[in-house]
Amino acid sequence: MELFQLSRKSMADFLLSLKGEGGHSPKQILQQAWAAAHEKKGISTEAFLDTKMPAIFEKLLRADLQKIGFSINEIVALGNQIEFTHLSSTALQNWVKRDVKDLIGSPQLGKKYSADQAAMLFIVEDLKATLDFDSIRKILALLFNDLDDRTDDLIGPIPFYSAYAAIFEKVHQHNGAEKSIYDQTEQCIKKEALKTMESFQDFTKNQKDIVSNILVTASLTVLSAYYKSLTKKYVTATLFLNG
Repeated sequence: MELFQLSRKSMADFLLSLKGEGGHSPKQILQQAWAAAHEKKGISTEAFLDTKMPAIFEKLLRADLQKIGFSINEIVALGNQIEFTHLSSTALQNWVKRDVKDLIGSPQLGKKYSADQAAMLFIVEDLKATLDFDSIRKILALLFNDLDDRTDDLIGPIPFYSAYAAIFEKVHQHNGAEKSIYDQTEQCIKKEALKTMESFQDFTKNQKDIVSNILVTASLTVLSAYYKSLTKKYVTATLFLNG
């Protein structure tokens, strides 16, 4: 069965729709996301039947929009439907009780968290790939103010999540014959790795594949370290100028 996952932009739209905002219903957002993912493969009943609809989506589609809130487990289940995301209940419990407690606050809907709080946790999950929690708290505090009053935020959690998701998608997308910069980077590294292997005449094809793949892995690791360093420069500059 094919997994039904959402891009970050679609998840932001979905969260907004669960608040009754954005002009589309939650079902319409999921329909649009599924249709976009199957645009090249063909949209058909058979294709949808081969797609596993996550239980969290089914539950939220049945829910009363006036009463929707999320437990930690539900935020984890929802978050794990986002591409490139791997959340755990243990990690989120630690975040809301310790690491970003002052940023997230207590559950705003009885014992459940709001869509904005869920979005903030998804943002934290993205940022922690390169930043420590102290840096995350400081930069997000520049955007989000009173936990109980979203009107005084510089930008709301869901709009912010949607904004950088849109930037990522624009860079990451395939546009006809034009490759995304990620594909171009990957292909360039692979090409250089294969070119390097031309000087190793005594290697078997299998040995060349092994060395080539590890060269690509090492190169991507260095590239990742570069982007991590660049990310920290922007954080340092932002906190220095606005702290």
